[in-house]
Amino acid sequence: MTAGPGRLEEPVVRFDRVTKLFERPGEGTFRAVDDLSLEIHAGTRVALLGKTGCGKSTMFNMIAGLLDPTEGTVTVNGRDPFREFDSFRGKLAVVFQNDRLLPWRTAIGNVEIGLEMLGLAPQERHDMAQRWLTQLGLGGHENDYPHALSGGMRQRVSIARAFATNAGLLLCDEPFSALDEITGQRLREEFVSLVREKRKTAVFITHSINEAFQIGDRIVVLKRPARIAYDVKISPDLDAAEKEAIRARILDELSA
Repeated sequence: MTAGPGRLEEPVVRFDRVTKLFERPGEGTFRAVDDLSLEIHAGTRVALLGKTGCGKSTMFNMIAGLLDPTEGTVTVNGRDPFREFDSFRGKLAVVFQNDRLLPWRTAIGNVEIGLEMLGLAPQERHDMAQRWLTQLGLGGHENDYPHALSGGMRQRVSIARAFATNAGLLLCDEPFSALDEITGQRLREEFVSLVREKRKTAVFITHSINEAFQIGDRIVVLKRPARIAYDVKISPDLDAAEKEAIRARILDELSA
């Protein structure tokens, strides 16, 4: 929504005093998220950074509408993603750690999946999928099956699939961690460039400080059970000393 005079724009994602508990048979209650409040505004790239088991994935699943909070509220564009799951079709896209491609579909067929769900006509979705494959450097590979593509190429297909639906919110679950360093670095740069160019809002899960710096214009450091230990904006004009100070603070929080 457009902000009025003296009024802040409504956040795309809001956690309002959210707690998430899981019952473990024979072990009692596990607290994954603890009284968490967080707002993410349109056009930002937020890196959720923390150790394995700190609750990042639980937060991710609540934003995606796959889990509901035990206490508090989670809203996406002002609506409950768990109770109104179907209303988010085409408005939210996910890029997973693994490419999650269907092996019996070609590259272009995989990109078309979300467009089929949105009800686009066959030619329209074919043309849209082709445009995104070409933009991501896969022109000439549209009829290849996943087994014939490298890991980096498969992940490019999954990125094309996410962008093709024109969703305003992208959820990214360590999408480059399974790739070699050079391929991952190149794809991160391309992905961030596309997010900026298309003015998307993006939430990234990561456990890498370097990746958080490269991807995010805001880094939220989480400690178990998911609570905010440090929340910092990353400006492109930060000098080396400022970046090093932020990095040191992140390391302190993660090692505490």
